[in-house]
Amino acid sequence: MTREEWLRLSAILGAGAMIPNELHAAFADGEIKRSDFGKDFLWGTATAAYQIEGAWNVDGKSPSVWDHMAHKRPGKIKTRENGDIACDFYHRYEQDIELMKKMGIPIFRFSLAWTRILPDGTGKVNQAGIDFYNKVIDKCIKEGVEPWITCYHWDLPQTLEDKGGWSNRDSIQWFEEFVDVSTKAFGDRVKNWMVFNEPMAFTMLGYMLGWHAPGKVNFKKFYKSVHHVTMSHGAGGRVIRKNVKNANVGTTFSCSSVETLKHNKANDKAVTRADVMINRLFVEPILGMGYPVKDLPALKHVIKHMQPGDEEKMKFDFDFIGVQNYTRIVVKSLLLVPMIGAINVAPKKLGHDITEMNWEVYPEGIYKVIKKFAAYPNIPKLIVTENGAAFKDELVNGEINDTKRVQFLKDYLGQVLKAKKEGVNLGGYFIWSFLDNFEWAEGYRPRFGIVGVDFATQQRIVKASGKWYSEFLAGK
Repeated sequence: MTREEWLRLSAILGAGAMIPNELHAAFADGEIKRSDFGKDFLWGTATAAYQIEGAWNVDGKSPSVWDHMAHKRPGKIKTRENGDIACDFYHRYEQDIELMKKMGIPIFRFSLAWTRILPDGTGKVNQAGIDFYNKVIDKCIKEGVEPWITCYHWDLPQTLEDKGGWSNRDSIQWFEEFVDVSTKAFGDRVKNWMVFNEPMAFTMLGYMLGWHAPGKVNFKKFYKSVHHVTMSHGAGGRVIRKNVKNANVGTTFSCSSVETLKHNKANDKAVTRADVMINRLFVEPILGMGYPVKDLPALKHVIKHMQPGDEEKMKFDFDFIGVQNYTRIVVKSLLLVPMIGAINVAPKKLGHDITEMNWEVYPEGIYKVIKKFAAYPNIPKLIVTENGAAFKDELVNGEINDTKRVQFLKDYLGQVLKAKKEGVNLGGYFIWSFLDNFEWAEGYRPRFGIVGVDFATQQRIVKASGKWYSEFLAGK
């Protein structure tokens, strides 16, 4: 059976259809090619400011919530490490962008550190921060690597968190100002913008569970932050539209296929509630559907923070939606769990490989979430703006032969292609991440990069996955 025959058959069989072992082998042997995705399909890698830049207090930059938590509450980081130096991209951006060019990577997605540009969160602009990102953008253009900017990737200025952070309704105006300054500074050369990276992650992990900065465990702050961040999608998007001529405006969401191993009434309802939290909470109000309170009654606590006119302002006509997938979530009912009444089934019980993040390797999951988002009425183009895996890498004779990551990327790309062949308006795929980096509360242990980093020497080593991606992009 050819790949095309399998794709046609799997479209009939549905989302749960598994790729036969012989086709896994065919994919592994390189049967999928860049050309299969079409000449206009976009390819790139993604990073985030706090995870790679370092220079945490250099040239006028003030502390972000992550600087503050890593320094003041180091126990929140499993390894008690911080992003003070990270990959030292602040000083090494030229060589890293030159390496991207050498590897043939067409697009570099990176975020802006709010605290470099507006150290107080609002007010006076830090010219040194503007200058840094101008140099990064100009270097990208010089090397033929297209810059794509994410406005916000989790590093709120600590000065603003001291005023309540995203739980303060003023955060909408703070964010508008940050996006306004940034787009006026860089919009003449950068046309592709993402408003947020994974809002569920920094609201839930930051304000409800306390695992990520600012490390709060406060349900009221969580509910408020959900609404203010939802509002900020449209607020930021409208600023980009106003300031950037011919802008391509998107935002990104973390997405996971939510399933249960044993179907019954209780478990199926648990799947629905968990799906709202993980996949639906932000995208539906942005699409004009309102908050999905019917399927998750706890969202009534979000609704009460709405003011007159908010429902209309939540909507925004994005040019694309970024879907970001790493694994699936398998749940069962447990009504003792607040809000969602569900608990995760341990990934080790699911019978598949597990990554260094304790995430199940489940390629079919990316197909399922792409199809799920594509089914929304009036959904714009979808782009896979993050996909990747952390495995235990070993440096042997100067090489990192990360075969598991290579296979992961091939298998997931097979599912992306399957969705595209079935007619999904799918426009691109970005690997997370270009470099090994500071992986938030996990520290430096999990390594996602297709380029390895020796954090003691800052040496870069292109892994087997990076070499494979280069060959794939070159059509070899």
